[in-house]
Amino acid sequence: MNDFLKVVLVGLPGSGKSTFGRQLATALDFPYYDLDQLIEKKFQMKIPDIFNDFGEGRFREWETETLIEVMSSQESLVLASGGGCPCFNDNMDIINKQGASVYLDVPLEEISERLSLPKLQHRPMFKDLGHGEITLKLKSLLADREFYYDQAKIKLSGGDFSTELLMSELIKLIKN
Repeated sequence: MNDFLKVVLVGLPGSGKSTFGRQLATALDFPYYDLDQLIEKKFQMKIPDIFNDFGEGRFREWETETLIEVMSSQESLVLASGGGCPCFNDNMDIINKQGASVYLDVPLEEISERLSLPKLQHRPMFKDLGHGEITLKLKSLLADREFYYDQAKIKLSGGDFSTELLMSELIKLIKN
């Protein structure tokens, strides 16, 4: 790990990476970044358009390229990764070598409830799915991704994380 603390949140879509990431960044007085937003800004396209026009393979290349840039930056930061980011192109290794990875392990039922809310229906992967279909999709994603998420240096389980809890875990990690 370099001299700058880079906290990278990983977990399923809807696990709270963005919401919790903003809170944590505020508490640490670090800048907050969302990897998907950085990709959209860098390549001047929305994520669904990248998938449609170039395919998932190209998206994953751009995702890794952008991740490497962020992790190489000369600043401390909090980064919300995309849900699939840790699972491709050795991204979890990149994250763990250059930062403090945190897996937000939220119960599937709670994530499903969140993703069923009308304000979250813009997520293409879950658009127009009912609560039960969302839960099945999440189970499938977790089966594919949990191996990578479990490589995180810190794991917060449940649905009610506190910034204080994560900060105490980060202090333990840094001291070790």
